Amino acid sequence: MDRYQEALAASHVLTDESVVAAEVNKIIEKANEYASPETYAFLFSSIDLTTLSSEDNERSVAAFTERVNAFDNEYPQYKNVAAICVYSNFAEVVDTVLDVEGVDIAVVAGGFPSSQTFQAVKVADVALAVAGGANEVDIVMNIGQFLAEDYESLTDEIVELKHTARGAKLKVILETGALRTAENIKRASVLAMYSDADFIKTSTGKIYPGASLEAAWVMCQCIKEYYQKTGRKVGFKAAGGIRTAEEALRYYAVVKEVLGDEWLNRDLFRIGASSLANNLLSTMEGKEIKFF
Repeated sequence: MDRYQEALAASHVLTDESVVAAEVNKIIEKANEYASPETYAFLFSSIDLTTLSSEDNERSVAAFTERVNAFDNEYPQYKNVAAICVYSNFAEVVDTVLDVEGVDIAVVAGGFPSSQTFQAVKVADVALAVAGGANEVDIVMNIGQFLAEDYESLTDEIVELKHTARGAKLKVILETGALRTAENIKRASVLAMYSDADFIKTSTGKIYPGASLEAAWVMCQCIKEYYQKTGRKVGFKAAGGIRTAEEALRYYAVVKEVLGDEWLNRDLFRIGASSLANNLLSTMEGKEIKFF
């Protein structure tokens, strides 16, 4: 048994689909207990506010960033979003325009969303994005290598991209909709953390089905187990199709129930979204708001 198989075999996270579903249903039943103005404000402050459109350009990304700047003045009672997330070639635009504190610059890089390109291209993409001002980098795990069980190539690539990102946080997207099963999601989570990922993230929201509560539960169980073994805290990010305050609250509940309050901060919990920001803000203010 090689070291990759040993790492996978050492995980005892439950992956029986019926058990996972039952555990998630229990959490869903409790989720509304956590609904409060403070929770919704926290969820808002945990958003990676995202624009990933083929129509993006320097002017539109600059305007997008200006809305984040304006939020501090118009809603000083709330913390701003956690990060602005854009394509890697727009990192410098965000870095130039962003003038509020506490908002990170996140990029998707490394052959997003398929991860199908030369490793050298991925390395260059990450390096250029970080040089442009990105302090968070979201990459996609190579699902083809994962399904082929080429774990050495898979993990070596993540390790190299982590090294290339230097001080920037590396979020590894598992693309759980492509992995399909709880067992695959567990294996992908273990391998990503084994490769020094700072966060594991559900989905790109581009090709396959986005986040699911079942995937979130398995990923959070893996994070918990990994922390108990190593003492290193890995963050969790849900992304792909999370649009309403109610949906966001359920992911909050999963993290709270599985990982506890220690993970309920912007360093360890994120939601990747675009329309969710307005929905949460509307919930917080008690009226419909279309700010972003």
